[in-house]
Amino acid sequence: MAKWTVEKFLPYGPTGLFVLSFCESSFFPVPPDILLIALALIEPANGLRLAGITTIGSVLGAMLGYLIGLKGGRPLLRKVISEEKIAKIHEYFSKYDAWAVGIAGFTPIPYKVFTIAGGVFYIDFFRFILISVISRGARFFLVGGTIYLFGPMVKIYIVKYFNLFSMLFVLLLVLGFYAAHLALRRHNR
Repeated sequence: MAKWTVEKFLPYGPTGLFVLSFCESSFFPVPPDILLIALALIEPANGLRLAGITTIGSVLGAMLGYLIGLKGGRPLLRKVISEEKIAKIHEYFSKYDAWAVGIAGFTPIPYKVFTIAGGVFYIDFFRFILISVISRGARFFLVGGTIYLFGPMVKIYIVKYFNLFSMLFVLLLVLGFYAAHLALRRHNR
Protein backbone atom coordinates (compact mmCIF):
# COMPACT_ATOMS: atom_id res chain seq x y z
CA MET A 1 0.00 0.00 0.00
CA ALA A 2 2.88 2.39 0.78
CA LYS A 3 4.44 1.83 -2.65
CA TRP A 4 1.09 2.42 -4.37
CA THR A 5 0.57 5.63 -2.40
CA VAL A 6 3.96 7.04 -3.34
CA GLU A 7 3.51 6.05 -7.00
CA LYS A 8 0.06 7.66 -7.23
CA PHE A 9 0.63 10.84 -5.20
CA LEU A 10 4.35 11.66 -5.67
CA PRO A 11 3.91 13.08 -9.21
CA TYR A 12 1.57 15.73 -7.76
CA GLY A 13 4.17 16.92 -5.25
CA PRO A 14 2.93 19.13 -2.40
CA THR A 15 -0.61 19.18 -3.84
CA GLY A 16 -0.74 15.38 -3.71
CA LEU A 17 0.59 15.50 -0.15
CA PHE A 18 -2.14 17.95 0.86
CA VAL A 19 -4.88 15.80 -0.74
CA LEU A 20 -3.57 12.60 0.86
CA SER A 21 -3.29 14.30 4.26
CA PHE A 22 -6.83 15.64 4.00
CA CYS A 23 -8.32 12.30 2.94
CA GLU A 24 -6.43 10.25 5.53
CA SER A 25 -7.87 12.25 8.42
CA SER A 26 -11.43 11.51 7.45
CA PHE A 27 -11.71 8.32 5.36
CA PHE A 28 -8.55 7.14 3.52
CA PRO A 29 -6.55 4.25 5.06
CA VAL A 30 -2.98 5.32 4.20
CA PRO A 31 -1.18 7.83 6.46
CA PRO A 32 0.61 10.72 4.70
CA ASP A 33 3.95 10.11 6.46
CA ILE A 34 5.19 7.90 3.63
CA LEU A 35 4.66 10.62 1.03
CA LEU A 36 5.99 13.33 3.35
CA ILE A 37 9.20 11.33 3.77
CA ALA A 38 9.50 10.65 0.02
CA LEU A 39 9.00 14.31 -0.93
CA ALA A 40 11.25 15.65 1.83
CA LEU A 41 14.05 13.27 0.86
CA ILE A 42 13.91 14.61 -2.72
CA GLU A 43 14.49 18.14 -1.41
CA PRO A 44 15.42 18.15 2.32
CA ALA A 45 15.37 21.97 2.40
CA ASN A 46 11.58 21.74 1.90
CA GLY A 47 11.06 19.41 4.88
CA LEU A 48 9.48 22.06 7.12
CA ARG A 49 7.26 23.47 4.37
CA LEU A 50 6.05 19.97 3.50
CA ALA A 51 5.37 19.26 7.19
CA GLY A 52 3.25 22.43 7.27
CA ILE A 53 1.30 21.36 4.18
CA THR A 54 0.74 17.91 5.70
CA THR A 55 -0.44 19.42 8.99
CA ILE A 56 -2.87 21.84 7.32
CA GLY A 57 -4.31 19.12 5.06
CA SER A 58 -4.63 16.74 7.99
CA VAL A 59 -6.39 19.24 10.26
CA LEU A 60 -8.81 20.29 7.50
CA GLY A 61 -9.52 16.60 6.85
CA ALA A 62 -10.07 16.13 10.59
CA MET A 63 -12.74 18.83 10.40
CA LEU A 64 -14.48 16.81 7.68
CA GLY A 65 -14.19 13.66 9.81
CA TYR A 66 -15.70 15.54 12.74
CA LEU A 67 -18.56 16.75 10.51
CA ILE A 68 -19.15 13.21 9.22
CA GLY A 69 -19.39 11.99 12.80
CA LEU A 70 -21.57 14.90 13.89
CA LYS A 71 -24.07 14.59 11.03
CA GLY A 72 -24.27 10.87 10.38
CA GLY A 73 -22.10 8.93 12.77
CA ARG A 74 -24.53 8.21 15.57
CA PRO A 75 -27.27 6.62 13.40
CA LEU A 76 -24.62 4.44 11.75
CA LEU A 77 -23.16 3.50 15.11
CA ARG A 78 -26.59 2.46 16.39
CA LYS A 79 -26.79 -0.10 13.57
CA VAL A 80 -23.64 -1.93 14.70
CA ILE A 81 -23.29 -1.18 18.44
CA SER A 82 -25.83 -1.34 21.24
CA GLU A 83 -27.01 1.88 22.89
CA GLU A 84 -25.37 0.70 26.12
CA LYS A 85 -21.95 0.43 24.44
CA ILE A 86 -22.43 3.80 22.75
CA ALA A 87 -23.10 5.31 26.17
CA LYS A 88 -19.87 3.77 27.54
CA ILE A 89 -17.84 5.09 24.62
CA HIS A 90 -19.47 8.49 25.05
CA GLU A 91 -18.50 8.43 28.73
CA TYR A 92 -14.90 7.66 27.73
CA PHE A 93 -14.84 10.56 25.27
CA SER A 94 -16.43 12.86 27.85
CA LYS A 95 -13.74 11.91 30.36
CA TYR A 96 -10.70 12.08 28.07
CA ASP A 97 -12.15 14.51 25.55
CA ALA A 98 -9.63 15.82 23.07
CA TRP A 99 -6.70 13.97 24.70
CA ALA A 100 -7.81 10.80 22.95
CA VAL A 101 -7.75 12.68 19.66
CA GLY A 102 -4.32 14.12 20.51
CA ILE A 103 -2.78 10.74 21.23
CA ALA A 104 -4.29 9.30 18.05
CA GLY A 105 -3.06 12.33 16.11
CA PHE A 106 0.55 11.71 17.02
CA THR A 107 0.72 7.92 17.07
CA PRO A 108 0.13 5.21 14.44
CA ILE A 109 -3.44 4.73 15.76
CA PRO A 110 -5.88 5.36 12.85
CA TYR A 111 -6.62 9.06 13.23
CA LYS A 112 -9.81 9.06 11.16
CA VAL A 113 -11.56 6.85 13.72
CA PHE A 114 -10.99 9.53 16.36
CA THR A 115 -11.90 12.48 14.13
CA ILE A 116 -15.24 10.87 13.30
CA ALA A 117 -15.74 9.84 16.93
CA GLY A 118 -15.03 13.44 17.95
CA GLY A 119 -18.13 14.51 16.05
CA VAL A 120 -20.23 11.54 17.14
CA PHE A 121 -19.49 12.23 20.82
CA TYR A 122 -19.61 16.03 20.63
CA ILE A 123 -16.04 16.87 21.64
CA ASP A 124 -15.69 20.65 21.92
CA PHE A 125 -14.85 21.70 18.35
CA PHE A 126 -12.32 24.42 19.26
CA ARG A 127 -10.43 22.09 21.60
CA PHE A 128 -10.63 19.33 18.96
CA ILE A 129 -9.00 21.61 16.36
CA LEU A 130 -6.38 22.93 18.79
CA ILE A 131 -5.33 19.43 19.87
CA SER A 132 -5.35 18.27 16.23
CA VAL A 133 -3.03 21.11 15.20
CA ILE A 134 -0.66 20.35 18.09
CA SER A 135 -0.59 16.56 17.71
CA ARG A 136 -0.53 16.40 13.92
CA GLY A 137 1.92 19.29 13.73
CA ALA A 138 4.24 17.57 16.23
CA ARG A 139 4.11 14.33 14.28
CA PHE A 140 4.72 15.82 10.85
CA PHE A 141 7.23 18.47 11.91
CA LEU A 142 9.22 15.78 13.72
CA VAL A 143 9.55 13.92 10.41
CA GLY A 144 9.95 16.96 8.13
CA GLY A 145 12.26 18.73 10.58
CA THR A 146 14.48 15.69 11.01
CA ILE A 147 14.90 15.36 7.25
CA TYR A 148 15.43 19.12 6.95
CA LEU A 149 18.24 18.97 9.54
CA PHE A 150 19.93 15.69 8.64
CA GLY A 151 18.96 14.98 5.03
CA PRO A 152 18.78 11.58 3.36
CA MET A 153 21.02 9.84 5.91
CA VAL A 154 18.09 9.62 8.37
CA LYS A 155 15.74 7.79 6.00
CA ILE A 156 16.49 4.34 7.41
CA TYR A 157 15.94 5.46 11.00
CA ILE A 158 12.70 7.32 10.29
CA VAL A 159 11.17 4.47 8.31
CA LYS A 160 12.35 1.74 10.68
CA TYR A 161 11.76 3.38 14.07
CA PHE A 162 9.04 6.02 13.59
CA ASN A 163 6.29 4.03 15.32
CA LEU A 164 8.56 3.19 18.24
CA PHE A 165 9.69 6.81 18.65
CA SER A 166 6.14 8.14 18.48
CA MET A 167 4.90 5.63 21.08
CA LEU A 168 7.81 6.48 23.40
CA PHE A 169 7.10 10.18 22.97
CA VAL A 170 3.44 9.68 23.91
CA LEU A 171 4.45 7.55 26.90
CA LEU A 172 6.84 10.26 28.11
CA LEU A 173 4.17 12.90 27.54
CA VAL A 174 1.57 10.95 29.53
CA LEU A 175 4.06 10.26 32.34
CA GLY A 176 5.00 13.94 32.40
CA PHE A 177 1.37 15.04 32.68
CA TYR A 178 0.75 12.43 35.37
CA ALA A 179 3.79 13.60 37.36
CA ALA A 180 2.63 17.22 37.05
CA HIS A 181 -0.87 16.19 38.16
CA LEU A 182 0.53 14.40 41.23
CA ALA A 183 2.75 17.37 42.08
CA LEU A 184 -0.22 19.75 41.87
CA ARG A 185 -2.33 17.48 44.09
CA ARG A 186 0.41 17.34 46.72
CA HIS A 187 0.91 21.09 46.53
CA ASN A 188 -2.83 21.78 46.99
CA ARG A 189 -3.14 19.60 50.12
